[in-house]
Amino acid sequence: MLDVKNLRITFGNQIAVDGIDFSIEQGGSLAIVGESGSGKSVTALSILGLLPNNARVSGEILFEEYNISTLSSAQMQQLRGKKIAIVFQEPMTSLNPVFSIGEQIMETLLAHENLTRQEAKQKTLLALEEVGIPKERFKSYPHEFSGGMRQRVVIAIALACTPDLLIADEPTTALDASTSLQIIELLNQLQRNRNMAIIFITHDLCLVPSIAEHVCVMRSGKIVEKGKTSTVLEKPTHPYTTALTACVPSIYKKYKRLPTI
Repeated sequence: MLDVKNLRITFGNQIAVDGIDFSIEQGGSLAIVGESGSGKSVTALSILGLLPNNARVSGEILFEEYNISTLSSAQMQQLRGKKIAIVFQEPMTSLNPVFSIGEQIMETLLAHENLTRQEAKQKTLLALEEVGIPKERFKSYPHEFSGGMRQRVVIAIALACTPDLLIADEPTTALDASTSLQIIELLNQLQRNRNMAIIFITHDLCLVPSIAEHVCVMRSGKIVEKGKTSTVLEKPTHPYTTALTACVPSIYKKYKRLPTI
């Protein structure tokens, strides 16, 4: 479904992504992990054509029958939200505070589907129920929800048009541990029900086995190791991956000082 070849992204003289390759199949799951600043989110934004104007991109991003690298802004606008969707890190900055959550989900449907407002509303109610939000909350505003519920709204917006690929860019960053687990379980359930591919971007290695079959480890704009999640995390071969997994605290050990890179 998605094949990224020799992707390189620069901002002036600064190399953000340095010649990476990865792919994902229909219904597959891939995690991209690494420290902050390793190039994970920039990679995701390049797939959606959302990089700023000063970014220089080379390489190929092939999605289904499209070569994203060659599409115009208008063509990307049709593709984005319909075929490829994204869930951003902080839901409060992704939602418009002056519109109800129902209106914001409907906006996506009306932009990409040939629907009347009544038909869009019915699909919106179904979308809310699918992510565990009562349909009675259709007219509620973002500030009336908790962080976890706002993230569910953002997921409903992303999945409203049944995309083939969902990019989840650190969707659990601002959430507590129990709410993070609920969001992971929700994403897993939606992926299975829709046979949807998902790219999960995170710096929290503890979450990766719960959601991704394969993993890419990024450092300084490069993929230093990739493979099946169980193999990479249990038997890492690159020193950076080994150091990264060592930074995950264990409840079975006593530390004088937590490991760092």
